[in-house]
Amino acid sequence: MSDTPNEDELTGGAPTPAGRKSVERIGDRKLKPSTMMMGHGYDPMLSEGALKPPIFLTSTFVFPNAAAGKRHFEGVTGKRPGGSEGLVYSRFNGPNQEILEDRLGVWEEAEDALAFSSGMSAIATLFLSMVKPGDTIVHSGPLYAATETLIGRILGKFGVNWLDFPAGATREEIDAVLRQAAGNGNVALIYLESPANPTNALVDIQAVAASRDAIFTGETKPPIAIDNTFLGPLWLQPLKHGADIVVYSLTKYAGGHSDLVAGGVLGTKEHINTIRSMRNTIGTICDPNTAWMLMRSLETLELRMSRAGENAIKVCEFLRTHPNVERVGYLGFLESTPGMERQADIYRRHCTGAGSTFSLIVKGGEKEAFAFLDALKIAKLAVSLGGTETLASHPAAMTHLSVPEERKQALGITDNLVRISIGVEDADDLIADFAQALDSF
Repeated sequence: MSDTPNEDELTGGAPTPAGRKSVERIGDRKLKPSTMMMGHGYDPMLSEGALKPPIFLTSTFVFPNAAAGKRHFEGVTGKRPGGSEGLVYSRFNGPNQEILEDRLGVWEEAEDALAFSSGMSAIATLFLSMVKPGDTIVHSGPLYAATETLIGRILGKFGVNWLDFPAGATREEIDAVLRQAAGNGNVALIYLESPANPTNALVDIQAVAASRDAIFTGETKPPIAIDNTFLGPLWLQPLKHGADIVVYSLTKYAGGHSDLVAGGVLGTKEHINTIRSMRNTIGTICDPNTAWMLMRSLETLELRMSRAGENAIKVCEFLRTHPNVERVGYLGFLESTPGMERQADIYRRHCTGAGSTFSLIVKGGEKEAFAFLDALKIAKLAVSLGGTETLASHPAAMTHLSVPEERKQALGITDNLVRISIGVEDADDLIADFAQALDSF
């Protein structure tokens, strides 16, 4: 008997949604995501043998016959669930986007995935597909400022209501908010962000799921969606803890080079079908070139995130001892921080790593925070996170400037808080940079 795996062993016998076979297993061994990023969802023989997928720069695709065209449009219009069974038009799908979506789903073992033109277009499309006037969104707080603006100021104009609970809420506190929301009408969506931006506070996904399941039944049960940008997919996989939908700004760690803007949504086929219908209508899909760049980036995602995480541990160990630092909001310190026992418990149950983005609370206020930021030489003063370079910004004056002052204070977004995203530079060089910047005031 030959030791060479047969085709079914190599592919797992599972064609991708676009009909391309991929290597998912070798015998009984299921391949790891970092391995599958090198070829999953792509057949070189469909593209002249090209090792890497070409960029398919076309607006429309030729149907083999009229019946196929009808079948495809039944999918993209939502008349038949599941989307198109072939390529139709680049507002709906394309080879680069489909391969990317196949690979995005691998990391969290999601049933399906969608790619978007930005993180906010992903979030907006999710909300538009799930809510109607009179519905309520229950969310954790704080959220990324643009997400809060979308919920409170934009959807609010169309009669959508909202209630929130703090990121670190207990089961009892979550129960109280969900019961209040249920008493006010239809709860269409529970939306979480963990860790919260920019405080790094963790949400107990398991407690939210248990509360939802205890209070809602049948068709009234709202899906749980979560923004997993800060830790996913390497350090947190929310679908394993009770979430139904996971949202990403793929601009961050997935893209990882600060050279593209994109978003992603993963989840069950049922929910993704609903979101896909809205994306097909409003055209928030990412472009082929961005999808191609993301496929390239996913090949090194594990390497980049691992190195950044290792750097963050070293940098944060230094920062916590500096006399001009009041506190470091780093998840790796939860176990040893008095008063953070509940957050430490959530971290143990949910996370496999502390990430590389954290909050630094300097001694003083805006003046001292600005002096620190202005003195940095290696770290770049810029918003965003998850890139190969180290970035630092001032949320209260930048990303969360639009948040009302009283809400910023309630959520801990203070004038002396600096958000830092550690990159893949040499850790000792970064420490030297932070040291001289902290010594400048």
